[in-house]
Amino acid sequence: MKLGSLKAGGRDGTLIVVSRDLHRAVRAEGIAPTLQRALEDWSNLAPRLNALSEALNAGEADGAFDLDPSLLASPLPRAYEFVDGSAYLPHVERVRRARGAEVPESFYVDPLMYQAVSAGFYGPRDPVRVPSEDYGIDLEAEVVIVTDDVPMAATPEQAAGHIQLIGLVNDVSLRNLIPNELAKGFGFLQSKPRSALSPVFVTPDELGDAWQGNKVHLPLLTHINGAWFGAPEAGIDMHFDFAQLVAHAAKTRPLSAGTIVGSGTVANEDTSRGASCFAEKRTVETLETGKPITPFMKYGDVVRIEMRSRDGQDIFGAIEQRIEPAAG
Repeated sequence: MKLGSLKAGGRDGTLIVVSRDLHRAVRAEGIAPTLQRALEDWSNLAPRLNALSEALNAGEADGAFDLDPSLLASPLPRAYEFVDGSAYLPHVERVRRARGAEVPESFYVDPLMYQAVSAGFYGPRDPVRVPSEDYGIDLEAEVVIVTDDVPMAATPEQAAGHIQLIGLVNDVSLRNLIPNELAKGFGFLQSKPRSALSPVFVTPDELGDAWQGNKVHLPLLTHINGAWFGAPEAGIDMHFDFAQLVAHAAKTRPLSAGTIVGSGTVANEDTSRGASCFAEKRTVETLETGKPITPFMKYGDVVRIEMRSRDGQDIFGAIEQRIEPAAG
């Protein structure tokens, strides 16, 4: 099934079930008012939501309506936790090689991960507002999963059973602020503003054979101002799968229902598939020519991120956002 949230209903939106073709929807308030509430009682409420989904796809759901993507909040307008990994090591290796640094051996056995902003997400059609173009505005096209309650010290095998939903994220980064923050040795803060989630999250069964080994085996497609930017394969070169990432996050603490876990920028060893962020593209240019050529994003630029099945069906809907100056 596919789940989303309308902007109506307060900070946490109003839960809706969305048709497989993303054209129709029905409110799920009689089952759960919000997606967060559904995740907190997932074992009991998921079967009821799935029954509503089946009725909707059969054209038999009372109260169904045509879906307007502009009315959508992110499926989880805010979450208790968003932890973002860096599971695609070709990206990490290239970035470090471009600045003459080696990849520590620990990176191959212990995932990179940081605590991201979760107090609010942009809707999939909301503009990205940034105070200055000089900050080095970048997108990061990623896959995310959402968990129910995960116990502390869960093994990867146990963690796999807690992955309930899958979606996409535009993990906005301000690249020119990152070096000074990392130099302090205390992680990201100002360089990682709010991100945007895909119009819908889907249960793993919606992906069919594309969900294998706790990875999504499909290309992640990005356009900038209508021009193709990249379509790397999300199931290739992902060194740590989502079960491993969830287990890593839960090593010393339980994860609350509604925790979002990101894959990190999707990148392949084969650079002909393009990039999922400007930092990756600029790194490839540096390795090839000695310096980056492509500038970061400017006000007015539009990013579009989506994923389609092998037969061309839209899965999550598209994140489509314009970069705009922050008010004031």
